[in-house]
Amino acid sequence: MAQAADIQGMPPSPARRWLRRTASVVLGAPLLAGLLTVPAAGSAGAAEPVKALTGSRTVDVSLDTLSPAAPVEGDTLTVSGTLTNEGKETIEDAEVGLRVGPRLSGRGEVDDAAKRKGYTPGADPATIDDEYTVKIPKLAKGISQNFTLAVPVDKLDLDASGVYQLGVSVSGRTPAAPYEQVLGIERSFLPWQPEKSDKRTKLTFLWPLIASPQVTAETGSDEQQTPVFTDDKLAEELAPGGRLEQMVALGSRLPVTWVIDPDLLASVAAMAGGYQVKSGDTTVPGKDRTVARQWITALQKVVEDGKVIALPFGDTDLASIAHRGKGVSGTLSHLQKASTVGATTVETILHVKPSTDFAWPVDGAVDPGIVDVATSAGAHHVIARSDSFQETGSLPYTPTAARPVGGGTTAVVADSRLSTAFGGSLLRAGASTLAVQKFLAQTLALTEQAPDNERSIVVAPQRMPTAAQAQSMARALEALSGDRWTQPQDLVAASEAKPDPLATTKVPRASAYPKKLRDQELPTQAFQDIRTTQGSIDSFETILTQPERVVTPFGNAVNRSMSTSWRGRPQEAQDYRDDVLEYLKDLTGEVQLIDKSDVTLSGRSATIPVTVQNKLVQGVDRLVLRLTSDNIRLKFNDDGTMAELPVRIGGGHSQSVKFDTATSANGRAQVTARLFTEDGTPYGEEMTFTVKVSEVTPTVLLVIAGGLLLLVLAGVRMYTARKRAVASDTANGDGGEPEQPSDPTPDTGPESGAPSGTGEKVDR
Repeated sequence: MAQAADIQGMPPSPARRWLRRTASVVLGAPLLAGLLTVPAAGSAGAAEPVKALTGSRTVDVSLDTLSPAAPVEGDTLTVSGTLTNEGKETIEDAEVGLRVGPRLSGRGEVDDAAKRKGYTPGADPATIDDEYTVKIPKLAKGISQNFTLAVPVDKLDLDASGVYQLGVSVSGRTPAAPYEQVLGIERSFLPWQPEKSDKRTKLTFLWPLIASPQVTAETGSDEQQTPVFTDDKLAEELAPGGRLEQMVALGSRLPVTWVIDPDLLASVAAMAGGYQVKSGDTTVPGKDRTVARQWITALQKVVEDGKVIALPFGDTDLASIAHRGKGVSGTLSHLQKASTVGATTVETILHVKPSTDFAWPVDGAVDPGIVDVATSAGAHHVIARSDSFQETGSLPYTPTAARPVGGGTTAVVADSRLSTAFGGSLLRAGASTLAVQKFLAQTLALTEQAPDNERSIVVAPQRMPTAAQAQSMARALEALSGDRWTQPQDLVAASEAKPDPLATTKVPRASAYPKKLRDQELPTQAFQDIRTTQGSIDSFETILTQPERVVTPFGNAVNRSMSTSWRGRPQEAQDYRDDVLEYLKDLTGEVQLIDKSDVTLSGRSATIPVTVQNKLVQGVDRLVLRLTSDNIRLKFNDDGTMAELPVRIGGGHSQSVKFDTATSANGRAQVTARLFTEDGTPYGEEMTFTVKVSEVTPTVLLVIAGGLLLLVLAGVRMYTARKRAVASDTANGDGGEPEQPSDPTPDTGPESGAPSGTGEKVDR
């Protein structure tokens, strides 16, 4: 029949052409092996063909470029790459050829084809015409050779639309096997859809701008509060060719939905205004303000008309909160604040109003607790992933992403195959090209599952793609720009798409949450540390005249402490939390009592001064200083053994707070001094000192009074005698005694932070 078709001038069908190719390989390979192989003594004649079949791993074939990635009629397909002889012998008469396999049916066949390694006669088709092969006379061991194949698309026998497996093989001879055999093969995919489909898949691609926290809670004492960064790695990501620079540059020409961590924007904006970088125990000026300004400016232009999704400030780890932190008081309120601050930050810096209605758990893994935490912060849409949201039925197609899960919440279920297509290292051109072609193949196979059922599909890639991964994602999206089987859609529209009634809407139970992800979560101790830090912030805030200088940087640091990016880095996360709390303790310690030595009181009443020092750059207020005596012999204002006085001190100053006392008997009293906030919360450490009371008796007072009287009388007598002598000298014509300058006016020097002297004596 095939011969008759040829005689009548009718072209053979694709299936027949493929059968002819494979038949020639199956029939020709054993015959060629039998003619050219000389069996070794004592070996069976069939042993060598088996050995030949295992030789297809001798040459490593890398497909570095495949252009166009999704050809149309009239195109020329160009495939270039590298051959590397990894065998032990020189290969002679090598030939590089292109092999086009049969059309793959469905997404499962694409997955299976991607797993195939090596060459199998009968399963792999023959190469296309010799006219489009590349001849390499010799390829020495360990040597690499570049190649380029250029084949008109109409020579590839592509008829029906769909996904075809494409293979590039190298065949040749070696001294040990002097017959032609396939020595290496690499496969890829070729999507073929020359015309636009009547119904295309709506494709939403998330483009994340997220980075690890690098800003500390520490700021400069200047008016701008210059931020301090842990290191300068963020500048490297923002610089030309860096990860974040590439994300903005590539995303600017793609139909994507921007998903942004507001902390990244705040950090870059802080850099643009000037920043410091930690260097050992000190800080040094950051040097990349210009790079930060350029990045922010570029991003502002890109998102002017685009859709922007704002994550909570710091990209809060929702799963960690749900599983480890929800039971720690205050944790959920931190998430709510992070969402509010995040929206404000994006709007302030990018001048666009973002959507805050989406929550994105790690890897899209969800359970009821995670959904509850997400909605508690105001999100009504949770970005999940299909490998977490397993279908309970046997749908023959991939359903639309939007799934109502109850309570007014919608799960937007991203496709797991497409979302993980660009993982791993894509630095090698061959790996990148294969990832792009497989992504395109999966999107076309997905569309062809139900060509009359127009669906909405979401792709949620890894949170922090490398520059190489971002470039590969961009190449894939650019290949889809013809809108032949997909059309772009933003995330908000995808979340509002009509759900598929046959798709599962049941949220996976908590026990189904992946153990690998659970093991990476922040521990409960992390949220307890955060609670301790927040308590100290709240107490400190009440006494400050400019509380925003502390509340803002420390509040942001608390949000960063709950970041998703700490997964897999438990020690770094702990160090960050410890540094935040330690710096807060240092600041609160700048308002303190100056150590006081023992005091001696002479008399029934006296004043005891206690010095409070404020080393902060801002003033403190709403503090009270409380003195408490452990003995009734020492009272304060006859009111008892305790007294309080308000404290208000400007930045960089000290205040001497004076307490009036009354004594009733000789002896010692232990006095405790401590600062409190106005609501009675203790502030700082208490200080104790001893007061020695030396009461003066009436008899002693009479003796002292008599002595004073005698001194006064003697003074009067001396004054009278002196006056007479002066008058006599004047009468005799002598000049008077010159006037003596008065004693200088006593001056009070600046307060000293050093303890008062030993045996301080207070008389009154």
